[in-house]
Amino acid sequence: MGGSESFLSSYTDFFYWAGVLSVAYFVCLFLYRIAHAVLLWVVGNPTAVGPHLGAWAVVTGATDGIGKAYAEELARRRMKVVLISRSQEKLDQVASEISERFKVETKTIAADFEDREAIYSNIKGGLEGLEIGILVNNVGTSYSYPEYFLEIPDLDKTVDKMININVISVCKMTRLVLPGMLERSKGVIVNISSFAGIHPSPFLTLYSATKVFVDFFSQGLNIEYRNKGIIFQSVQPYFVVTKLSKLRKSSTFRPTPEGYVKYALNTIGLESQTSGCPAHAFVVWCSRLLPWWLYTKIVVDMFVKGRAYHLKKLKEN
Repeated sequence: MGGSESFLSSYTDFFYWAGVLSVAYFVCLFLYRIAHAVLLWVVGNPTAVGPHLGAWAVVTGATDGIGKAYAEELARRRMKVVLISRSQEKLDQVASEISERFKVETKTIAADFEDREAIYSNIKGGLEGLEIGILVNNVGTSYSYPEYFLEIPDLDKTVDKMININVISVCKMTRLVLPGMLERSKGVIVNISSFAGIHPSPFLTLYSATKVFVDFFSQGLNIEYRNKGIIFQSVQPYFVVTKLSKLRKSSTFRPTPEGYVKYALNTIGLESQTSGCPAHAFVVWCSRLLPWWLYTKIVVDMFVKGRAYHLKKLKEN
């Protein structure tokens, strides 16, 4: 009888202490996440990027949206800026604005990233001799509207275009800039992925897949080169008010490019994979809490409605 009571007492003690330790673990985990969120979104790391990395910043897709906002914010931090985009007219306009507002030197390189090969020798020549501290691979393209893969207009051309712009450009630009950073053992390469690269996005499947590549490419290279002084960061924005997203009105969860980039730049050195701003981090957190079937249903319903709305507009016109 005494042995039985002793066993039950030990059994009870085990579960008691297991419960105490479990509660302590989750409390510590909760406090850690609160502290990390405060560090990330309130304190930030505003000194991570600046001329100490190198005199020049290079931004692709630099004449609109997130790319333009990165160029402006880097100029605000006293870095000279190389603007790369398709339209020379837009490049000249943005370069003039940045030079006038921030009193920094700018340089422009016109390049259509839909071209898989020919542009990179020209870009290489334009970057020759520059001490590049940060590269922002922002240039990208998406669908005109959600669509079944086989029903995408000009499918073969769209496949080539999207891979050339969203994938090949990231690899080629990294190849051009990384050697100089390695020589100086410092530098940052920011690759703009997407929320669509976190979960599969049906009806934007090709775009989503290219953004997964950008994210994995960034994370892998960050592990390879972080001990050599180089930071790679994958940025995964949700909706931002840009020409690409076709949004015009900002809100808490749909920030302006300027507001988004101020947050995102301050996460460099703190997160190698970031949502870029607290509102988008919250959206990602919520999306991961949902059961997969429910998340998929929400996304499919949203994109099917978007597809129907666009096709209706086409018929009306």
